[in-house]
Amino acid sequence: MKRPILLALLLVTAFSCNLFAASTINIGLNYPKTGAYRDQGLAQIRGALLAAEEINAQGGILGRPINLVTKNSASQVDRAINNVRSLATRDKVKMVFGGSSSAVAIAAGKEAKRHNLIYFGTLTYSNATTGSEGHRHMFRESYNAWMAAKVLSKYLNDNHRNDRFFYITADYTWGWSTESSMRKFTNTQNPKIHPGVKTKFPRPPARTLRESLVAAEQSGADVLVLVQFGSDMSLALQIANKMGLKEKMQIVVPSLTLGMAKEAGPTAMQGVVGAIPWSWQIPQQHDSNRGMEFVNSFAEKYQTYPSSAAASAYSILYQYKDAVERARSFSTDKIIKQLEGHRYSLLKDQQQWRQFDHQNIQTVYAVKGKLRQEVIKDRFNEDFFEIIDTLPGDQAARTLEEWQAARKSANKPEQLL
Repeated sequence: MKRPILLALLLVTAFSCNLFAASTINIGLNYPKTGAYRDQGLAQIRGALLAAEEINAQGGILGRPINLVTKNSASQVDRAINNVRSLATRDKVKMVFGGSSSAVAIAAGKEAKRHNLIYFGTLTYSNATTGSEGHRHMFRESYNAWMAAKVLSKYLNDNHRNDRFFYITADYTWGWSTESSMRKFTNTQNPKIHPGVKTKFPRPPARTLRESLVAAEQSGADVLVLVQFGSDMSLALQIANKMGLKEKMQIVVPSLTLGMAKEAGPTAMQGVVGAIPWSWQIPQQHDSNRGMEFVNSFAEKYQTYPSSAAASAYSILYQYKDAVERARSFSTDKIIKQLEGHRYSLLKDQQQWRQFDHQNIQTVYAVKGKLRQEVIKDRFNEDFFEIIDTLPGDQAARTLEEWQAARKSANKPEQLL
């Protein structure tokens, strides 16, 4: 009698496990666990895990729990493409998100399209991501280089209109986009008056960064624009601080994150001007209860504040959940239609997934590094940013006409395919 009962129990257990496995939704996170952008990757996985835990506690998506399947892109294009292919064919994910390097996000997004999957970009700031390289399956949650340059140019044109600029730029798509946008909106297009140098991407040697900073110093420029990101930016900023460059010129970092500020340190960050799409103080400014709940939950769980990378990953999972539930389907085509033009408020004021380019339209911020003594008063020593200017998303982003012109110049159709 015992043997048949045992066999029956085993069959029931196996059936239950298979039923649970069948009901689970696999979602892929393609993020830099290693490499120069690993800190931004850590923020993304933390934000994604927090959102997945919350969503599963609420009953999942259409009653099905999320299973987060992660792959390390290491900010390498070929590796990211292979990750997406594996996530699509082996893990049967319903959606992929992640990024830090725009080159990685663009390539990974195209691979996702081949498998009829949506790709949400978390940190991908090149204008090309939703511009010349944009397509129907790519949605970008973060801002872009154009939007960052727009809000920074407001401050720089008021305070440094007739000054000379020097650019130190990472030699890849985000770097090119950012320098081009910054030059356009600060009227510093003439390289003879406003020179610059390109640096290897990723991981330029410290020697190269120092040589570039020496060239900036010798140029006599008043404003130094460090178009670097992740550990590369933090290292460049530390070297610049040791060289005493902050006493000689205003240092501008077009795209900042909390992780980069922490790695650079409060002394090096003091007085540095940059742009951000979100910071942990912003929910309070917009009276966003949901945003403040996120900050508190994240801080309690990880004993650190969430960065814009964490907020982006967190928001994406909730936006995907909401779109699926509006569509009452996991069909990619139906979800795309639900996202296009959708307006929502989650972690700050209102945002929108713009229909014609799938760029997330949102308020953007110019910030300045606080004094060191102010930073270290905070419980986590992470109160780095003073907001010095804001710009509504519809004023910061490209217009339809500007977007179509960029598509035309790249020989791309004037609509997403």
